[in-house]
Amino acid sequence: MANIYIGTSGYSYKDWVGPFYPAKTKQQDFLKLYANEFNTVELNFTYYRQPEAKTIAGMVEATHEDFLFTIKAYQGLTHEISSDPHKEAIQFREGISPLIETSKLGAVLLQFPYHFHYTDENRRYLQRLCSEFENLPLTIEFRNSEWLKESVYETLQKIDIALASVDEPDLPKLLKPTDRVTAHFSYIRFHGRNRENWWTGDNRTRYDYLYNDQELREWIPRIKSIAGRVKTLFIFFNNHQKGQAVVNTQRLKKLLEE
Repeated sequence: MANIYIGTSGYSYKDWVGPFYPAKTKQQDFLKLYANEFNTVELNFTYYRQPEAKTIAGMVEATHEDFLFTIKAYQGLTHEISSDPHKEAIQFREGISPLIETSKLGAVLLQFPYHFHYTDENRRYLQRLCSEFENLPLTIEFRNSEWLKESVYETLQKIDIALASVDEPDLPKLLKPTDRVTAHFSYIRFHGRNRENWWTGDNRTRYDYLYNDQELREWIPRIKSIAGRVKTLFIFFNNHQKGQAVVNTQRLKKLLEE
């Protein structure tokens, strides 16, 4: 059975003060308090700007030795695609070096947008990008179901890259949840089921959703199935608005313990 790490996508949200962090908690104390409750976090600020080793080293120091980080790749690598990702990839690897050196890197998340279609050009780019992160644990999240093909699964399995399973609104061309395993570890992301705001909302309103117990329980058999076939399983809730990710993370942990 896998070691299961359950956490949230991001931790530094001011609207979590009150619902999760004690009143008047300073922002620099968020991570230490977070790590007292959870054993992993998915860092997503690195999507908006390249990570700096000094900043990441400070995060390592604020957490206990068994805490693992996963980290979202910079948008210049996955959304603002150039013909050659080498320079951006080198900078990213240097920025996360403290995680690598302390064995606190759980995975690097390559999350591609809906408009990243299954084309020859994009397949070649993806192959090149993955080679830039060779020897690091990689997980890929597609947002377009065109990529859900046996040939893709087989390729990911050959190079030991995890296909991220997602929970998101049931809309055309989006991905359905899967228990497909393509690497020695697996990765699940809960985005919420906010159909109304998925295409029109921003990063705050799109993920404004609170899962109920029935919706979480539906995942238990799938989670157990995946956990039985990998060494490590990461689960993250991205519905961060109003601290809903914290509520759902805590609840899923209890449901799995039951």
